[in-house]
Amino acid sequence: MTLFVDTSVWSLALRRDTMPKGPEVQRLREALGGGESIYTTGIVLQELLQGFQGPRAKAQIAERFGVIPLIVPGRDDYIDAAELHSECRRQGIQIGTTNALLAQLCIRHKLVMLANDPEFSRMTRWTPLQLWHAP
Repeated sequence: MTLFVDTSVWSLALRRDTMPKGPEVQRLREALGGGESIYTTGIVLQELLQGFQGPRAKAQIAERFGVIPLIVPGRDDYIDAAELHSECRRQGIQIGTTNALLAQLCIRHKLVMLANDPEFSRMTRWTPLQLWHAP
């Protein structure tokens, strides 16, 4: 299984003030330890860097993410994300612009989303987004 990891899981996994918990964090650790393919995108890295304080923490995050391949959205991804957003809205589901783009990247590249943001689970009903679920 090839995973796309969202900000919500990365931020939990990288916290140092508490022991990270949850099935998504455990799945991320298993994937990292098992050498599975893991992807993310630049906006996720940006959100993480914005959420952590201090140059040392930011430098550590930037260094760790140096080995995680980033998917770069293209023009068609933005167009398709807008359509995905509109389709969700027609179905009564409110999703954020960034989450629509992240979902679209997963759909286009046939990746399984690893996230604990409820917006993604609501999307799966009306889109081909594959979301990882704890067994």
